[in-house]
Amino acid sequence: MQSLQGQLLLASRRLLDPNFARTVVLLVQHGEDGALGLVLNRPLDVTVKQACEDAVESPCVVDDVLYQGGPCQAPQLMALHTHPAAGEMEVLPGLFFCQRSDGLEQLLSKSDATAKFFVGYAGWSPGQLEKEMRSGSWLVMPATEELIFDASSLWSRLVTQVTLGGQIDPRLIPEDPSVN
Repeated sequence: MQSLQGQLLLASRRLLDPNFARTVVLLVQHGEDGALGLVLNRPLDVTVKQACEDAVESPCVVDDVLYQGGPCQAPQLMALHTHPAAGEMEVLPGLFFCQRSDGLEQLLSKSDATAKFFVGYAGWSPGQLEKEMRSGSWLVMPATEELIFDASSLWSRLVTQVTLGGQIDPRLIPEDPSVN
């Protein structure tokens, strides 16, 4: 299978696993060794600054919401961002993934950084994601910087877009169809 790095995985309505139900995952890495992704639409009830108070020695000025990147535990914070100097790996043109402490320190010290911070990640062993895709658990669509940094109603908007295509403008469909 061709690499899906930089693509969005949309949990299909069939996917009932509570770790992934109604999630949008950006695939940061995908290859023969498996896949690593970050859930874009699971905000936590804590800001990056609050989370860093006890865990990080360097100053943190980022007061944005922190996201649960997935059920797998990571030893440290991770970020998606648009600052090449702090970049560790380019996921899309101009969008970088970082988990190195020096890059994270740069991002945490910038109040104007275009960045999204995560604890945890989604991981798949070799062949696991491909098997889940064959079973219909995931829908795939290209990622854009705009989609990555704007998580409002992301899952319902994108699933509607992928499944209905050009038939209906997904912006006109309410999150709760009962208000129609």
